[in-house]
Amino acid sequence: MQASQTTVDPAEVAKFEAMAAEWWDPTGKFKPLHMLNPCRLDYITRQIAGEFDRDLRDQNPFAGLRLLDIGCGGGLLSEPMARLGAEVVGADAAAGNIPVARVHAEQSGLSIDYRHTTAEALAEAGERFDVVLNMEVVEHVADPLSFLTACKTLLKPGGLHVCSTINRNPKSFAVAIVGAEVVMRWLPRGTHDWSKFITPDELFDLLRNAGLNPVDRKGFVFNPITWNWSISDRDLSVNYVTASTNPA
Repeated sequence: MQASQTTVDPAEVAKFEAMAAEWWDPTGKFKPLHMLNPCRLDYITRQIAGEFDRDLRDQNPFAGLRLLDIGCGGGLLSEPMARLGAEVVGADAAAGNIPVARVHAEQSGLSIDYRHTTAEALAEAGERFDVVLNMEVVEHVADPLSFLTACKTLLKPGGLHVCSTINRNPKSFAVAIVGAEVVMRWLPRGTHDWSKFITPDELFDLLRNAGLNPVDRKGFVFNPITWNWSISDRDLSVNYVTASTNPA
């Protein structure tokens, strides 16, 4: 049997596998994600609730929804999705992330199906989901269009795809590379490759070419004075997020 094609970049996987044990340390190498997580969750939960007519005030508002967190890392998004009632599959190409995620989920009393696999392998196996979360992953793959096409295949008709990444411009280089990796040392040098960053217009084109229907985009903006993140309708200059539906 021929092996499934993959857009995984082995060098990118190795970077994150080396940091796997630190996923749940809010002061460690993933401190930026811990800081950003409340903002990401706010956007994701509102998009899911709006798309599937769910009330976030309910005890388990996402009950009955099957959700894939592709590039799940240590489970920073998978766990809150499970707490909201979703049936969660967390997938990551870095094998070292999966044991970390599994142990933390068990300690938290959560049932999450964590797998060392790729979007392409899941699509080839016929897996289908109501929601696919694709957060801070697309800038690390070898072929963004092929990767997003696999994500589209994984969605049920009417399904929701949420994708966040980093814009490509001088400001994003200053903030995401120089600021985060050199000045603040939040991330090891070389974590990001500025040339692989994607502008919002480029991402919308990629999503459309993958067969998805982009319906929203917002910015995630960091305020260095208040030291927190917020969602912006206008400022997509560095971190941003998109929502798309599967019309098929």
